[in-house]
Amino acid sequence: MFGRKKKTTAKNALYLDTPEYEYIVKADNLVYEFKDTDEEGNETERFRAVDGVSLNVSQGDFIAILGHNGSGKSTFAKHINAILTPTEGSLYVGGMDTRDNKNLWKVRQQAGMVFQNPDNQIIATVVEEDVGFGPENLGVPTEEIWVRVNKALKSVGMTEYRYHSPNKLSGGQKQRVAIAGIMAMKPKCIVLDEPTAMLDPNGRKEVIATLRELNKTEGITIILITHYMDEVINADRVFVMDKGKISLEGTPGEVFSNVDKIKSMGLDVPQVTEVAYKLKKRGAGFSAGILTIDEFVEELFKNNTVRDRGREDSCSARMQQEAVKDLSPVSKKVPIITLEHINYTYGGDTSFSVHALKDLSLKLYEGEFIAIIGHTGSGKSTLIQHLDGLIRAESGSLYFRDKNIYDQDFSMTELRRKVGLVFQYPEYQLFETTVLEDVMFGPKNLGRSEDEARELAKEALKAVGADESLWEKSPFELSGGQKRRVAIAGVLAMDTEVLILDEPTAALDPKGRDEILGLIDRLHREKNITIILVSHSMEDVAKYADRIIVMNRGQAVYDDTPEKVFTYYRELEKIGLAAPQVTYLMAELKDKGLNLSEKITTVEDAVNELSGFIASVKKEGNANA
Repeated sequence: MFGRKKKTTAKNALYLDTPEYEYIVKADNLVYEFKDTDEEGNETERFRAVDGVSLNVSQGDFIAILGHNGSGKSTFAKHINAILTPTEGSLYVGGMDTRDNKNLWKVRQQAGMVFQNPDNQIIATVVEEDVGFGPENLGVPTEEIWVRVNKALKSVGMTEYRYHSPNKLSGGQKQRVAIAGIMAMKPKCIVLDEPTAMLDPNGRKEVIATLRELNKTEGITIILITHYMDEVINADRVFVMDKGKISLEGTPGEVFSNVDKIKSMGLDVPQVTEVAYKLKKRGAGFSAGILTIDEFVEELFKNNTVRDRGREDSCSARMQQEAVKDLSPVSKKVPIITLEHINYTYGGDTSFSVHALKDLSLKLYEGEFIAIIGHTGSGKSTLIQHLDGLIRAESGSLYFRDKNIYDQDFSMTELRRKVGLVFQYPEYQLFETTVLEDVMFGPKNLGRSEDEARELAKEALKAVGADESLWEKSPFELSGGQKRRVAIAGVLAMDTEVLILDEPTAALDPKGRDEILGLIDRLHREKNITIILVSHSMEDVAKYADRIIVMNRGQAVYDDTPEKVFTYYRELEKIGLAAPQVTYLMAELKDKGLNLSEKITTVEDAVNELSGFIASVKKEGNANA
């Protein structure tokens, strides 16, 4: 059916003992429909999530699948692992029809899947045992299991946590363990559904580098679903799904040449691609589909009469050589939360103890938009759980306004009314039968009457843009973005003065991300709510935050405006972070002697700066002609 086996190469030599097939994955007019039924089992609604998808993936390909939330990409991915089977059409993995039940385990041996939420696939009580679980079930000899476990843990940077309990790990650390567990099984194809959504920038880089290495050296086929556009620029092919269909297909350069179409589908492009695109619209000489900083720099010098003036000892370069400093901003605002010498340790006096916060002192001011960034395990989540009293410091003092929350007469109920926390996974804090009742729960729990709670809930839902058509629905029927809106509304309904959000845009598509962050920004500006945002997206914090606090090993090592903090990008890299891509672009151009600002952190700022620079160069050239 599938023709002869591919010619043997270094990339696929590992798999000569497998059934004959032309493609490791072959979808032919694949259709999948979700069906809703009433209590009597009668069908009430039918929705086509995947609609006639046909694509072929050769052994050893690195494929990326993009699409907005609800586009059908995750539904399609679950067919590759035979979690779902086609309603119509067919899907073959390694020449095996996934609709045939006798192929089920063979299919899953060939195609391993890493899910969006690592809690869905971590089952053991010790990290190394979880990573070894899959190979053990495949009958791999014990000695080989430990070789695979060691290699997999090293690949994802989790060796030092091998004896830890997974439920003691952060969300990002759990995801690394989940990826290691699949790697240890050595499947021919790994399907990854948003695998880096909860990782810090360095963790994302390491995981993608590991996947590329597996693909290059061992011939493992990679099918990556992601909302991070920069993760796909080295893919062999990119498929963009929209409304269950493949809307765009091609190399990364070909796909990202369609900037307007990509954005119309609720997606994004790499920052450097967008900068080149916008400069081109302003008359600058750039090709479509610029993907990397090197490509951008080459085209800037080639097509815009800009000359490489050679490396300079710029102010930026000198600053990078300075020691890490406390850059706490001077503010005339009133402190709303003050931390004084806070210490907290997980694990007590055991060998697994972790000093999560070390003598931490901070002042958080009324009306600020603060971003807290840091590598996985840096203390970010521990810090924010102290702010509303979920965790009590071992030593030190924490003040809400001028009252120490650790005093016996202080009301924790009042604190949690004023300081609201939205967790990483909003579904964990939604539990009522309807959206409206869920948002009412907080006010009612604080003593409000039924009518008062209902009015507060309605006001909060309107504030977050949750349409009235959703109010009587179950919160579990909502999309990821809608759940986040409801979770935020549930906090706002309690008359919150401080809104803390722990990775609120994780796993959302770019449109959903922008909607949620735009909502948070509007609440900040219109209601003067103090925002504390924990995020692994440097681009997001650069765009929205007034102030960035950088955590490392339980301490705040930087504390200043985004423009100043990201000037120290080389030091940030050493602690598992990064700067926005445009910051690196501008640094590269300054290193080549161009007189540009060193404090560029957003696409718009970069476009304006470079547009003015290119115009001045052309003007100077015309004057000298």
